[in-house]
Formats: sequence, C-alpha cells, structure tokens
Amino acid sequence: MRIIAVANQKGGCAKTTTVVNLAACLAELQNRVLVIDLDPQANASDWLGANGPEDGAMLIFKSTESLTSVIGSCGVPGVDIIAASQELAQIEKVLSGELAVETILKRRLKKMPVDAYDYVLIDTPPTLGLLTLNALAVAKELLVPVTTHVMTLSGVTQLINTIQDVQEILNPDLEVLGFIASRFDSRTRHAHDVLENLVQQFGDQVFKTKIRENIRLAEAPSFSESIIEYDKNSYAADDYRALAKEVTQRTTSNKKTS
Repeated sequence: MRIIAVANQKGGCAKTTTVVNLAACLAELQNRVLVIDLDPQANASDWLGANGPEDGAMLIFKSTESLTSVIGSCGVPGVDIIAASQELAQIEKVLSGELAVETILKRRLKKMPVDAYDYVLIDTPPTLGLLTLNALAVAKELLVPVTTHVMTLSGVTQLINTIQDVQEILNPDLEVLGFIASRFDSRTRHAHDVLENLVQQFGDQVFKTKIRENIRLAEAPSFSESIIEYDKNSYAADDYRALAKEVTQRTTSNKKTS
C-alpha cells in the first residue's frame, strides 16, 4: 500500500485536481485507490460524489472505530473515499489537550490491512497546520503540484523546509515522490521559464509529465466526474494518464529531498 500525500501550502496549485484525476487514472490501471480528504473545503469529496459518512475524515480524529467504518464509495470505479467536512476547520480546538495529535492518522492507518488498497492519496488543505502534518506524518511519499507561476516557487522552498522538519521529528520515511507542473500554459514564455527553474532546482524530482491548461478540467467538477469520465479523449485526460503511469514507475531512487 503506497501512501501519497498531495500537498503545497500555496492555494490554487491544483492539489484537489491532482488527487481526483490521479486517483481515477490509477484505478483505470486496475489499482484499488483510497482518497482521504483532509481539506475542510471538501472539494475532493464533492467532486467525487462521495457516499458514506459526510464527516468521515473528522471521525478519524474523534472516533476509535475501525477506519473501514468511515470509508465510503464514490462515482469513480475502483476508488473509495473518506470524506471531508467543514468541521475539520475546528480540528485544533477539538483535539486540544490530546497527546501526539500529529500522528493520529498514522496510528489509525497502521491498523488497516496493508493489502486493503494499492494506493492511498491524501488531499491536504493549503496550510501547514495539524491536518497537513498528519498527512506528512503517515505518508511514505509526497507529491507536490506546482503551478508554473514564479510566486509558487517560494512556497515550494518553504514546503521543503517543512519536509525536512517532519523527516527529523515525525516521519523519517517520508520522501519526495516528485513535483508536477500543473496548469501549464505552453504558449507563454513565463511558464517555460518557471518550469526550467523548477528543473534546475530539483532535477529528476520534477515529473516529465506536465498538466496543461484545459477548460475541460475546470468543467469536470460540475458533473462530479474525473477528467477521464468527463472527456476521455481530451489532452487533460492524456496528461493525467501519463502522470499515473509515471507514478507507478517511480522508485525510491527518484525520491530524495534536496
């Protein structure tokens, strides 16, 4: 079971878009996928049309019941989901006084059979608070969506510093799976310059796949469909299928932090 956190403290970096469509494409490759939505905005839960407990993610932290009791189905074959709710925004208050709150998700997932899923993808909020720390504490791999805009690079640097702290204190096994260029507009010189800068800084950790700008990606959530369901022949669908294949092929040798 590969546990992958998708995180970037900058908003608008296509974290949820990456989680939803990567999950669908991994499932298309005959993998069993669990999405854990830790973002109080619950965009991944809404997009996937989550069935099951509406506050499933919150119950991870509040309940001692088995994780299987909070897992629901969704509209994508092969994908299950633990849904988020706005209640997650109160997580720090709810867990006030509890011990080792950064590792609650890790302890809960440890009790799940290792062969229950092939992939667990964790969607995180655009902050480095308690929810994101829980994701980083349990994940073996971190996937970082980066929009090809110069302002996003400073956020990546801050995230790398956080990763190093997490590795030292909470999770020495956490490694960077890769950086994925998202919302890439190949028509602009600026996008190419930012991508080149990213490659210069992180080398092979940058995925060869790029997620190009596509209006179909913006339309798909309104229909609660992944891009491969909404428009399987679009180049956005091609991009996410390529990302899924690249994720399946990556090994630990690709995933060393800078």
